[in-house]
Amino acid sequence: MASNDLQSPSSEMVLLTPNTENPPSIAAAVTKDKDATREGSAESDNSRVAMKKQLGLLEGVAIILGIIFGSGIFVSPKGVIREVEAVGTSLIIWVLCGLLSMIGALCYAELGTAIPKSGGDYAYIFEAYGSLPAFLYLWDAMMIFVPTTNAIMGLTFASYVLQPFFDDGCEIPKLALQLLAAVTICFLTYLNCYYMKITTKMQNIIMFTKIAALVLIIVVGVVWMLMGNVENFNQPFENTETDPGKLSVAFYSGIFSYAGWNYLNFMTEELRDPYRNLPRAIYISLPLVTGIYVLANMAYLAVLSAPEMIASNAIAVTFGNKIMGNFSLIIPIMVAISAFGGLSVHIMTSSRMCFVGARNGHMPAVLSHISVKSYTPLPSLAFLCLLSIVMLLVSDVYVLITYSSIVESFFIMLSVSAVLYFRHTRPNMERPIKVSLWIPAVFVIVCAFLVVVPVYVAPFEVFMGLIITLIGIPFYFVGVEWKNKPKWVHDAIDSMTFTCQKLFLSAKEEKQD
Repeated sequence: MASNDLQSPSSEMVLLTPNTENPPSIAAAVTKDKDATREGSAESDNSRVAMKKQLGLLEGVAIILGIIFGSGIFVSPKGVIREVEAVGTSLIIWVLCGLLSMIGALCYAELGTAIPKSGGDYAYIFEAYGSLPAFLYLWDAMMIFVPTTNAIMGLTFASYVLQPFFDDGCEIPKLALQLLAAVTICFLTYLNCYYMKITTKMQNIIMFTKIAALVLIIVVGVVWMLMGNVENFNQPFENTETDPGKLSVAFYSGIFSYAGWNYLNFMTEELRDPYRNLPRAIYISLPLVTGIYVLANMAYLAVLSAPEMIASNAIAVTFGNKIMGNFSLIIPIMVAISAFGGLSVHIMTSSRMCFVGARNGHMPAVLSHISVKSYTPLPSLAFLCLLSIVMLLVSDVYVLITYSSIVESFFIMLSVSAVLYFRHTRPNMERPIKVSLWIPAVFVIVCAFLVVVPVYVAPFEVFMGLIITLIGIPFYFVGVEWKNKPKWVHDAIDSMTFTCQKLFLSAKEEKQD
């Protein structure tokens, strides 16, 4: 996509109008230095239009847990048990999904410290395999799994908020779910645009609420089992599904619940001391998540039979209604807060990938601009908000999970393969963290299995993911490779960028000297 030069901030709030002799310059919103004696590098850095390093270790842990403990654990258990049809097999899949996530997280710790750039997978694919593969990842991310995940989290939040107002036999109107989800996505996008400090503080608080909700479910389940209610665990592997395709689809539902362990890598440039805090946040979060998830699923399965779980649209609410009596209202409140926080974190982190892609010329230039007031990628946030609302028109959450996970798994596999690629092509590359080669090798092999096997189980989802990826190729050559576009095309792009800058009061990022 065409990019444009931007005037540097220097004086009062001014909107620069296009030059009639040269291509229209991008409007630069700038502020005047009110104190002529103010000096110093720290103060100069604060005045730059750039992303600020305002995330520490606690915020890093909160981001990872905020994404992972978003909505998946309150949705995906149904998807897993529906495919495998056995309690024991279901628990084994949850353990294996946790182990796979931990192996992947180790690889991302090496990548994130060796390539300390925001953008996560996009940055690593770009660095290892070049422009086209990175663009196709960005294309699929923007068209499929980022807005899809936002839609899933929004619909899950809406479901838990509205479920207490309907009897168990009553279905929540589809339009009500979509409207509440859309309002929630818009509200959280607004918070992430203008109140970044409030958003990060909110994540720290919500992180403990998420853990408390799952601990409550675990404690209630353990007490239920101690009272002798363990009949659901009799013959745990009876009638288990052995079809590799269905088992891999069950893996996708489980992996969706763990999704987010790599999202802190999207914000590396905003993390203080990333060489220490990035790996530490990952190492703290993943073992904690795996243990809580396995115990939470044991609690679900102890209280609810497999048919009850499959029939439920809000598993945690059904769980609470069955054994918590008058206290059951606590569950949907805590789960709604958890889903709310997870959606907020996902909106925040995914916008950085869009921002970095635009900065590299793979998206319209305006998406690489930053608000001069809040120092957030406001145009990228607004763009993803719009795409997420469009994705709400697809109402089957489980189709969305399968649809997005198959595409994303391929690119995660490609990202982790970069560890092996760099070991071969750049043996002397600085690596603050260096994992054993068997770790990325095992991860790549497992991901390849999960990508290939579901082809005959969910052919439509795989086919659509492939088609959308291939559609990105002509957009790449037209938007990125075609440099000598007609003047009217450049004029149209410049006009759109100029208008968006005035609308969002945004400016191009200033690089530090």
